[in-house]
Amino acid sequence: MRIKTGMVWLLILVFSGGAVFAQNRSNHSMVEWPYVGGDQNANRYSSLDDINLTNVGQLQMAWEWKSPDKLMPEYKVIPGAFGSTAIMIDNVVYVTTNLNRVVALDAETGQEKWLYDPHSYEAGMPALAGGFRHRGVAVWRDHGKLRIILGTRYKLISLDAENGKPVPTFGQNGIVDATAGLSRETDNSGKPIDKNFLEFNAAPTVYKDLIIMGTATGDRVYGKDPAGAVRAFDARTGKLVWSFHMIPQAGEFGNDTWPNDEWKTVGSTDVWPGVTVDDKRGLVYVPGGNPTNSYYGGKRLGDTLYAQTLVCLDANTGKRKWHFQTVRHDLWDLDLPAQPNLVTINKDGKKIDAVAQITKQGLIFTFNRVTGEPIWPIVDQPVPQSDVPGEQTSPTQPFPTKPPQVGFNQGVSPEDANDLTPEIKAAAQEQLKKYRTGPLYNPPSLQGTFNRDIANWGGAAYDPETDRLYVKTSNMVGVLKLVASDAPENNNPFKSMNVNVGYESGGAPGAGAVLGGIPITKPPYGGVTSVNMDTGDIAWKVPLGKGSPRIRNNAALKGIDLPDLGVAGLGGLIVTKGGLVFVGGGDTAFHALDKMTGKEVWVSDMLPRPTEGTPMTYRSHAGRQFVLVTTGSGDDASIVAFALPAKGSQASAAK
Repeated sequence: MRIKTGMVWLLILVFSGGAVFAQNRSNHSMVEWPYVGGDQNANRYSSLDDINLTNVGQLQMAWEWKSPDKLMPEYKVIPGAFGSTAIMIDNVVYVTTNLNRVVALDAETGQEKWLYDPHSYEAGMPALAGGFRHRGVAVWRDHGKLRIILGTRYKLISLDAENGKPVPTFGQNGIVDATAGLSRETDNSGKPIDKNFLEFNAAPTVYKDLIIMGTATGDRVYGKDPAGAVRAFDARTGKLVWSFHMIPQAGEFGNDTWPNDEWKTVGSTDVWPGVTVDDKRGLVYVPGGNPTNSYYGGKRLGDTLYAQTLVCLDANTGKRKWHFQTVRHDLWDLDLPAQPNLVTINKDGKKIDAVAQITKQGLIFTFNRVTGEPIWPIVDQPVPQSDVPGEQTSPTQPFPTKPPQVGFNQGVSPEDANDLTPEIKAAAQEQLKKYRTGPLYNPPSLQGTFNRDIANWGGAAYDPETDRLYVKTSNMVGVLKLVASDAPENNNPFKSMNVNVGYESGGAPGAGAVLGGIPITKPPYGGVTSVNMDTGDIAWKVPLGKGSPRIRNNAALKGIDLPDLGVAGLGGLIVTKGGLVFVGGGDTAFHALDKMTGKEVWVSDMLPRPTEGTPMTYRSHAGRQFVLVTTGSGDDASIVAFALPAKGSQASAAK
């Protein structure tokens, strides 16, 4: 690694108790990753180029820290996939485990400095699907003292970064009951809402002296289901400052989109991915989730604002500035899955500060950050209608004219049948005939409707050098099959708590696969798309990886010369000044792509377990760039650090 003279330390500017992090570009200086999204704009970009196109092939594992999380049968708790993204400040890495523990690691070696356990697992499994999990923390400086901000279950916790102990002046001994400011304090029987049905698994966002966070609940209608909200708490005391209701209450704008007093009983409409803040303008951008029931809207017949809505709020007061609903009357669980990206683009010779919101359906909605005006026209198009009794589908849905859909497909048609061999194609075509196929927004049905999610919580990465947006995509299909809420085949774990939902998703096991686990649709099953945000055009689109060994080694494909099948995965990616995109999938490979072409320039396919989280990168105090990614799930999870070989020494492993 080349070393330049003229060491300049990273400057940390502290004012009003808040923190601004300045990244110095000198090769000697430490360069932090102070936010889960890399910066406050959630752009997952690094100015580092120590690792670049010329030397990325030399990357090797530098250290590994293994999570202490284990199965806890005494609490009926199972850790999920390790999807956290670490942050690095002051040469210390902070990361959360699946069981919501916070650990501080030495940025050079991965050696553990301290671990804080909030004992969140003692309340049992969360209502959200996917097992016990967490995705990161935020930081705030209180007159030079660094605080680690953790949201866990229904609690907001402030920790001293020096020792991992709760800050006694915050809330009650460092802990705040974060149910404050919710619109609904009792369930449908009049009893207090069970706080353990509320969950915070995304990192909070800090703006000045405010901690801003959304809610997360299970995607089912049940009597203890809270309504979603985004709230701001005082970072020093923990007191509630403002609250914005994601289900508009009586007298609030949008309440009329919940007819028949549905706003009183329907829950969720959460902000589970986290929010993004424009520090300069004092604006916060909120990605709205879906209302319950996720797949049947007969008990919520309106457009249901602010579900699936990008909302711009005044970060100081929580007052709405503007909004845009990306899906009306959602029936597909198409909640906005990730933090919006705050980008600056050049369109028709004009520089525009914009906000770009990726969606599960692979559409990207882009707006003027201040006015909410679309950067490119958005048009309403007719969509297929439901035949489920009691349902009233929205006749149209909004489609952005640019950028084009990312990923490799939308909807499912007979032409999508897997054709890797004639036998597989015939079996896939027969299977497809059993269910309802069609374009995007084909509604769930009693017959069963094929559906696919393209982008998810890993979010997008934005490169300010080239104005390109990068999105990790998946291309696996599932089936949305409805059954009566009281039917024996209904597998809803909250069935006994349902409240007049009418129909629930009964699922159709195996419908998305043929011939012993081979996907019913054509590859690729995962990829990366690069979008030129100046023009709104696709720059490139490539499959990611050779594909799951489970698929490639299937007996039905023996002897077949297979293309790159691509791998699905929920985690995201990062982009660097070194010309690289770092990304993992659902397999044991970790990839580096040329950010201009999409060509794979390095891959580590010897990881001990699948990559699950969105990576991050930093330069340590000693001047070495590391790239970190979380791997594994359950009681076999770790965070792995890659780096170029250290001069004159062997990389150590921290266990």
